[in-house]
Amino acid sequence: MVTAALPYANGPVHIGHLAGVYVPADIFVRYLRLRGRDVVFIGGSDEHGVPITIQARKEGISPQDVVDRYHSLIKDSFERFGISFDVYSRTTSAIQRQTASDFFKKLYDKGLFVEKENEQYYDEEAHQFLADRYIIGTCPHCHNERAYGDQCEQCGTSLNATDLMNPHSALSGSVPVLRLTKHWYLPLDRYESFLREWILEGHKEWKSNVYGQCKSWLDTGLQPRAVTRDLDWGIPVPVEGAEGKVLYVWFDAPIGYISNTRERLPDTWEDYWKSEDTCLVHFIGKDNIVFHCIIFPAMLKAEGSYILPENVPANEFLNLENDKISTSRNWAVWLHEYLTDFPGKEDVLRYVLTANAPETKDNNFTWKDFQDRNNNELVAIYGNFINRAMVLTQKYFSGKVPECGALTDFDKATIAEIATIRGNVENALENYRFREALKEAMNLARVGNKYLADTEPWKLIKTDEQRTGVILNISLQLAANIALLLEPFLPFSSAKLKAMLRLPAASWEQIGDTNLLPVRHQLNEPALLFEKIEDAAIEKQLQRLADIKIANEKQAYQAEPAKNDICYEDFSAMDIRIGTILEAVKVPKTDKLMKLLVDTGIDKRTIVSGIAQHFTAEDLKGKQVSVLVNLAPRTLKGIESQGMLLLAEDADGKLVFVTPEKAVVNGVAVK
Repeated sequence: MVTAALPYANGPVHIGHLAGVYVPADIFVRYLRLRGRDVVFIGGSDEHGVPITIQARKEGISPQDVVDRYHSLIKDSFERFGISFDVYSRTTSAIQRQTASDFFKKLYDKGLFVEKENEQYYDEEAHQFLADRYIIGTCPHCHNERAYGDQCEQCGTSLNATDLMNPHSALSGSVPVLRLTKHWYLPLDRYESFLREWILEGHKEWKSNVYGQCKSWLDTGLQPRAVTRDLDWGIPVPVEGAEGKVLYVWFDAPIGYISNTRERLPDTWEDYWKSEDTCLVHFIGKDNIVFHCIIFPAMLKAEGSYILPENVPANEFLNLENDKISTSRNWAVWLHEYLTDFPGKEDVLRYVLTANAPETKDNNFTWKDFQDRNNNELVAIYGNFINRAMVLTQKYFSGKVPECGALTDFDKATIAEIATIRGNVENALENYRFREALKEAMNLARVGNKYLADTEPWKLIKTDEQRTGVILNISLQLAANIALLLEPFLPFSSAKLKAMLRLPAASWEQIGDTNLLPVRHQLNEPALLFEKIEDAAIEKQLQRLADIKIANEKQAYQAEPAKNDICYEDFSAMDIRIGTILEAVKVPKTDKLMKLLVDTGIDKRTIVSGIAQHFTAEDLKGKQVSVLVNLAPRTLKGIESQGMLLLAEDADGKLVFVTPEKAVVNGVAVK
């Protein structure tokens, strides 16, 4: 049983989702299927929770309208990209409502929940309790005035709504009041010793980032967690006295894995969820580790009839062009847009995201790397070998697999590489090391290129047609093995290659066989597996991101109100000149201060400026700047500063110099 995290149905899927969850999960499942294993791959849209209600309110539509739109878009994108779910359903389905309600009711009837009353913010104008995301206020840590009741997105600190300063309702704008409300809590503290033994002692083989995060949570001590919310969008809490309450989305969502399996396999679903012979694996991103390794296992343990996950190979985050991917800022490469912009290049993105997978630490996607990996690896290595082997066979043997006579030691050594590489790929895949597995699989194409380069059949054909036939037979057998070996990673190009080879049906277990293509087997016409990606296509994507960044800066920046009026004499009293920075050195034992020697045209003077966190000394030397030269001297860290530089600050807090449009003589006045 393989599950992939349920994407939240308030937006499309982006490359961060793909690299973190869906591509590695699909590779793993395709590999298991090729090996003939009994596997079910479950996915679906997560369609409950507060962010969806917020979006619906903004758009003036119903939450159901929101999730219907994005569920359809996500499902279609996954299908076009080749994510091979056995079922892709949704948490608003009738079977999910029944499954989640029954699950809650069983725990409730067993007396496993703790009922608590606590104070929660209530909007007296909107007449409803406020979920955390409906409360906005000032973060007590960084003083961001747009922090939410559960987290400040500026500094990343987790918050309680009552931590906020100056809280107000996102619904009405009014100041909320605290009122008592009742909720049901899952007492995670009761399962702490079990979880500690099960994870820390029983699953030391888990990835270090997963194991470490679990240990941190357990060492801090688990606390009861509310599994209900005051909300009108979600699955109603199925007990008396719970009117107006729904199941917490993180209680509801993982049960979606179970209900989606029931939907696909109504008669045999329990074999995959309750049999000790079944291995349960969750593919998720690092932000979901606590839910899949702590909360959901505690829920399953409390229910009593389900198996627990054998592994949770969570990945870290993928950044985009050295900046954190953000749905709210539109800083992402969206899958549905990629499929439109790069038709037929599904495998290129699968390849790049696997090669750069953030398996144990955050990694970075750049369009330049995307282009380089396509052109220098897929085209120049994989595609080049296949094309040469096919074209030479077409040219010299009319596209028919030639006979394979006596083998040299070099031939035998080349053939032996197949079994070695297959073993390396299997070992990496079985241990969830997908980057390593892909690199090993690509090595077979490198072996093929070296084999052709060393044997030079295009020269040998002039003197030894039989030996040329042996070389091309082996090359074609390598190509057939590559088609099988790379199928989990690059299913579209493997299908294309199989069609060109007219490869008879073959299983993973046949990798290593050098008779996959029989002698005199007729091949189809060769065609390029991959094509070069030109600079213009990459520049278009980079320009799109540049436009997004500018739009975000404009949206984020709020100009401060103008200061009180001054008279012309006040302004003219300031003597601002253009000068050039001659020397720059960071002031010792300070974070911000830079000591500068500036030629003002009047003199050469020392100025101390708090810009060391924004510029290096090398950045500053030779730069023309605007200098307030008649500012009274001031001593900073024992250094007399004789003036001030003029800079502007953008929306991200980055400093930029106020400089002349072109070089001018030092000492020119700014008027």
